[in-house]
Amino acid sequence: MLRVVLVHPQIPPNTGNIARTCAATGTELHLVGPLGFEISDRYLKRAGLDYWPYVKLQYHESIDSFKAIHQELGGRWIGFSTGGQYNYIQFQFETNDWLLFGCETKGLPADILGDCGATVFIPMSETGVRSLNLSVSAAVGLFEAKRQLGYLA
Repeated sequence: MLRVVLVHPQIPPNTGNIARTCAATGTELHLVGPLGFEISDRYLKRAGLDYWPYVKLQYHESIDSFKAIHQELGGRWIGFSTGGQYNYIQFQFETNDWLLFGCETKGLPADILGDCGATVFIPMSETGVRSLNLSVSAAVGLFEAKRQLGYLA
């Protein structure tokens, strides 16, 4: 099963929007702390609307606690980064992949990128634009992985 992982997210509405996307697609959402907000944040709840009961949410206090869960469940870490190795469309996703996204201001830390089985990027035409919004990137990456695996039928 595909999983979306947000490492140190900072902006509650982005996380809420991603939670909503995960709810709609039946995808687990893993949040790795420290977070830039409280889970009870009203902006987080508002962005997720009334879909929170459908979100398969897992919270990990640290990257080490997250690594322990990953080790137990297996699968590849696929890091999304503007400096990724592979175009996300040309990359072959697998059923048990964990799609990792970093915080809005810094992306994934270098040590976590180094632990990834692969890193992918979402191409952008305008070179002056540094990155896409986190919730957009997560949705684009998740839907491409699901499309490749035949989960959108």
